[in-house]
This record gives sequence, structure tokens and C-alpha cells, in this order.
Amino acid sequence: MLPIPLLLLLSPALAWIPVHDWESGNVTASVSESGQCVCHVYLPKITFPADRVEHMQQVSHDLILEVDIQMNKMISYVGTLEGYLKELSDLTVRVSMLESSADKYIKLDFELLRIELREFELLVSQLKDSLNSTSPMFDSLYIEIRNMTLIVNQLETFDKSNLEVIRLEFAKLQKKLEDCQKDHDVIKPDIGNCNGTGIMSIGKPMVVQLNAHLNAGYQYGGWGKDSKPVRGYESMYFYGAYTSHYIYDFYLYSNYENLILRSALKHHDLPNGWEGTGNNYIVHSNTIYYQHNTPFSMSKLNLTTVKYDYRVIPSASASFSYSYSPHQNMDFSADENGLWVMYATEASKGKIVIAKIDEKSFGIENEWSTTAYKQLAGNAFMACGVMYATRSVDLTTEEIFYAYDTRTNEEKHLSIHFSKFQEKYTNLHYNPTDQKLYMYNNGYYVSYNVRFDK
Repeated sequence: MLPIPLLLLLSPALAWIPVHDWESGNVTASVSESGQCVCHVYLPKITFPADRVEHMQQVSHDLILEVDIQMNKMISYVGTLEGYLKELSDLTVRVSMLESSADKYIKLDFELLRIELREFELLVSQLKDSLNSTSPMFDSLYIEIRNMTLIVNQLETFDKSNLEVIRLEFAKLQKKLEDCQKDHDVIKPDIGNCNGTGIMSIGKPMVVQLNAHLNAGYQYGGWGKDSKPVRGYESMYFYGAYTSHYIYDFYLYSNYENLILRSALKHHDLPNGWEGTGNNYIVHSNTIYYQHNTPFSMSKLNLTTVKYDYRVIPSASASFSYSYSPHQNMDFSADENGLWVMYATEASKGKIVIAKIDEKSFGIENEWSTTAYKQLAGNAFMACGVMYATRSVDLTTEEIFYAYDTRTNEEKHLSIHFSKFQEKYTNLHYNPTDQKLYMYNNGYYVSYNVRFDK
């Protein structure tokens, strides 16, 4: 007898039904009138919710986009918030000063504080609205601002009858200081004069502010002014900082105010192959001079033509750095006599060699060997043709301990102390246009007035 054809009436939905649902009770068999065997399959009353899954996928996609948008907003506001917190900290210090000695301040000081507090409250309000946040942090900021406003108002009422007298006395004192400055030229820097015997003292550190990245983690870097500015760029400042000793970009600011406001005039990314290292770079005649990696050489970037160039110094060694930071093998400096670079060689056994750079040929004019070991020095700089080397005395004090005069080939052992804001720094250079030292001190801009013995 021939087998009877088997007819299965199946639905495409069977593809997703588990095997156990095909057990007895769901499948029956019978013989039709034509003699064919027919299987009856009873499917469970379940249908795949394709429309709901598609809706969930769309909702999930929309949520991911919204999260990305909010994350980007948060990232952009982090820097702004840190800036506001720094400004609030500064205001807190000023209010504390007023609270401890209110009689030393005039009416204008109180009004300026009020204005700044109002502006700060407005900024915090704008930030809160932008983030659409009800964070306790914002409430805390509002409370602190209002408390400081109350303190300022209370302090202004303190002995108001004496405030006008104090203001007049302050004006007299200011006039006396101006007269004193006119009568004693020694107070003013004698720009361009190198007739004295050298540096006599270093002033107190002027801590400007945290770097433009608003991040103390950018410990490697430098800042300062062009040591030989071209016409129209006399007020320009430069800055570059990184989380390691590698150099990959620089920022230029048209003047000091824009440096403080972090409003850059230009931003130069060093292209692939032109990255540097070492942090001892300067700007001289609208050109950045820095240490190049491959090959190991001195390099420069002309900020006008955006042209790069490098020169290998065969004797310079990459084995000797300053004590505070690695890879500071070449140290560029500029003074009243021109452009310099300092390094150590294998032949000098790690002692600093001073080299005068010919700016036109970008070559070495002359070299002087010193007895100062580079690895024992914190840094070095040139001023009036003299190299000054520094070292640490303690956590807060630095010392100029050695000087070499390239004009007379004489060396001196000195002990000129000056204060440090923090223990380590990665860039220290002298600028002949204002006779100041510029230091990049663990993420902070710091400067010093230099006093020469005339």
C-alpha cells in the first residue's frame, strides 16, 4: 500500500514557538473524506509584538541622542563653572580682608564688590537655567553670595564718618608714592641697561592665576611675553601647557587682559612630525623656539609665515635635564644681547654649555662651558649676557646659586633667594622688555621683578 500524503497546515508564526509547545494536546490527526491524512495544529494565542518592539527601539534611540546632548552640555559647562568658583573664591578672600580691616577701604571698594557680587549671582542663575538643574551646589552658591552681600553692607556702615578722611589720606599717600618714584629712578627698571654688575635681588612672586585650561593637572608648560616683539605685537603673550612633557600646541593672546580672560588671538597646533618636548620654550621676534624630538634638535615656528625649521647641535645631549622635570635638555633664553640656548654635552659630563644663536642662519655663533651641573639645577636663564642657574633651598624657596658672564668668561657663586608659589616649576625665563622673570609654577602663571645692581 502506498503511503498516504501528509498535509500540514502551518503558519509562519510557528517559527518562533518553542518545541515544548508542540507536545500532545496541541496537535491532532484525522482522515479527510478524500482519504488524505490531515494534521491539525492549535497555535497558542500569542503573536509577536513587532510594533511594540519597533516603538521601543525608536524611544531608545531618542533617549541616547538626548543623553549625548546633555552630556555635551555638561562638559561645556564644567569649565565655566570652575571659572565661576575661582572668581567666587577670590571674592571670598576680598570680603575676608574687608571684614578684618574695614577702615582701610573707601566707598568705591564696597560698591565694586556689590557690583561683582550681583554679576556673579546673575552668572550662577544663567548657569542653573542652562543646565536645568536643582542641584544643592547652586543653592550653596546663592547662600554664600547673599551672605557676602550682607557682610559688605554691614562693613560699609562701619564708622562712615571716617571713610572720607581715609579716602583723603589714601589720596595723599598715593601722591607721595608717585613723587617718590619720580625722585628715585632706581625703583623703575632701567630697560636695556647692562652696565651694572648683575642681578642684586628678585622681587616677591606675583601669582597671576591658574592656567587657561583651568586645570592644575597641566603641570608642564610655559608662559610669558615676546622678548623682541615686532611692531604691533608689543603686548602679546604666549602660553602652552600639557599633562606631560610633550609639546603639541601654543596659544597667543593680544594683551595681558585677554590672557587673563583666556581669550586667545591664535592657537597653533604643531603638525605631525614637529611636536616638541621639554617645556623650556620662548617667543622671540614673533618666533617660537622649542626643543624638537626627531631628530633631537632646536626648532622654531615663525608665527607670521607659519614656517617651521630645525637645526641639529651635534654635541648636545638628550641625557641631561633639570632636576624638576624630565627631557628639559635644551633651554632657550633671550636677553638684551640676543638669543641663547643652554644644554649639556657628553664631553662636559653634564655641565651646562651656553650657546649664542645666530637668528638669521639659525646656527650657533659661539659656545661657553660652565662648571654648573645641569641635573643639580632647577632651571637657568640669561640676563645681560650672564647665565644664572637656580636650585631649591626648601619647598617654598629657590636660590640663584651660580652665574657665568659670557662677556668676561668669569663665574660667580651666589646666594640670591626668592619665593616659590609651589615647589616645582617647568619654565623660568627672563624678559628684557620689562626686566621680569616668568615662571610656570605647577599650573600657575607667576612673575617676578628683577633688580640689577647699577
